[in-house]
Amino acid sequence: MASSKDYLEFILDQLSSLDEISYKAMMGEYIIYYQGKIIGGI
Repeated sequence: MASSKDYLEFILDQLSSLDEISYKAMMGEYIIYYQGKIIGGI
């Protein structure tokens, strides 16, 4: 089951105090990066 964009936005909101958070969509899921390094996936 693919993750929803709403859930991604919730997670990014929780991490908003960190600088340089980004994400990339990959095969229906999202990979989360911090300072260019993978820190997790949803």
